[in-house]
Amino acid sequence: MIKNIIREAISDVLEKMIDTPFEFEVKNAPPQFGDFASNVALVGSRFFKKSPRQLAEQIAGELCVNPIFDSVSIDGPGFLNFKVSNDVLLRVVRSILNGDYKVSRDENRSVKVQFEYGSANPTGPFTVGHGRQLVIGDVLSRVFKELGFSVIREMYINDAGRQIKLLGRSLWIRYNQQLGVEELQIPQDGYHGEYLVEIAGRLIDLHGERYKNKWDDKIERLFCNFAVENIMAGMRSDLEQLNCQFDVYFSEKSLISDGTVDGVLKELFNKGLTYEKDGAIWLRVSSFVDDADKVLIRSDGSYTYFLTDIAYHYNKYKRGFHRVYDIWGSDHHGHVSRMVAAMKALGIPDDFLNIILHQFVTLKREGETVKMSTRAGSFVPLKNLVQEVGPDAARYFFAMIDPNTHMVFDIDLAKKQSADNPVYYVQYAHARICSLFRQAKEKGLTFEIGKNLDLLQNPLEKRVMKRLDSFDDALNDVVRTLSPNKLCLYLEGLAYDFHSFYTKCLVINPSEPELSNARLSLARATEIVLSKGLSILGISAPERM
Repeated sequence: MIKNIIREAISDVLEKMIDTPFEFEVKNAPPQFGDFASNVALVGSRFFKKSPRQLAEQIAGELCVNPIFDSVSIDGPGFLNFKVSNDVLLRVVRSILNGDYKVSRDENRSVKVQFEYGSANPTGPFTVGHGRQLVIGDVLSRVFKELGFSVIREMYINDAGRQIKLLGRSLWIRYNQQLGVEELQIPQDGYHGEYLVEIAGRLIDLHGERYKNKWDDKIERLFCNFAVENIMAGMRSDLEQLNCQFDVYFSEKSLISDGTVDGVLKELFNKGLTYEKDGAIWLRVSSFVDDADKVLIRSDGSYTYFLTDIAYHYNKYKRGFHRVYDIWGSDHHGHVSRMVAAMKALGIPDDFLNIILHQFVTLKREGETVKMSTRAGSFVPLKNLVQEVGPDAARYFFAMIDPNTHMVFDIDLAKKQSADNPVYYVQYAHARICSLFRQAKEKGLTFEIGKNLDLLQNPLEKRVMKRLDSFDDALNDVVRTLSPNKLCLYLEGLAYDFHSFYTKCLVINPSEPELSNARLSLARATEIVLSKGLSILGISAPERM
């Protein structure tokens, strides 16, 4: 990375001037000022007891003789601006072509992180809203893994509690309705989706009328389990279609059966952090955060979701994760503070639990929006959207908007095959590069990778090289902001720079074979980075479009 080269050059100068090291930044500079800029003189002036401008002049005097710079200038109160030599830019291209350009960090390998996302009651198919969460989690997991972290992707299956009982009862009613029992109606708080009609049909194929007008605890368990199993099978199919994978599927019921829930209750009780009120057991949430105390066990003896979620995160901690990232919809905002309180109550470090909230999705087709409610049955299944726009467009569109921003998913745009469609625009850059090599072969042009690179002097060529160098920055921005859209913005920028270079610089010119070779090498380096970036997004890199 060029920024690291500049940072090392500045640090070498500072070591000769002062014994006290200090932190400073090297950033991309506005084009009118140069390639890169640093605030080293502004933050270092107090150590040298000089004005930032005076210190900047002193540092610039030392750096201007360094061959990595074409020029070093001072702007404003003391910013240092740098134009790097062409040789430094070419190092980027050479490292990519030689396979030496790596973004993985050795220090990250010992950090074990878990991403938990897509977790919901298995009471219906994935909706479009779930799709956004799934892609955010999947891309973040891929980026962390690319940067060297030890990553586990996990889905928590809420297969216990009242909602599952409602699901089982709703399925039983659908089953009976198909057998002619018309007087049975799904309750208001039950599940009304047509997907239960299909599942009920499978039950009839297996059991006939055996459970017609019959209901007891054993039958309830059968219908609950059958509903969850069938819905989970559909979810796994949806995940495969969207190119999402999980390493672990974790059952809520297992936390009860293996004693984790009871163990957590005992620990909280022994710490004096629970109390009884109105026949229920409460956690002293208010002792840790500005929030009301919450119920752990209801007056009827049933566990709350809050309790099993505490147990789940306690289980995560005991499994040895250093950091966990939960991705929730913004409607779970109220659950954040109580979970923070629970972690404090259990003595778990503050940096262990990290919550990423994403805003809702509005689906747009010809100006119309569709409300989503799994109980009412009025929702858009994720699989329908993926089948209509394709997995690449679905993934890119879900990833390209900051999670903190409400998303309008424009189906018409996602299907459009033009530069207006951002995923098409990026993929087309990759396909265009592949076509260049086919053309070169057809014209009999011999290509030697990495040769004649010193001929790359055009500002548009340099802009592509600088953009290639900032791939590392883009991935680290994703980690810093926990937003996959930073990678999308980078790839769109790289595609734009390449398309501009391609349009104004003749790449294949048999009369200038050496320059053609250099430009094809630059195209190859761009292809490598585009392909890597698309792969991290879980999107294909087509050779023809």
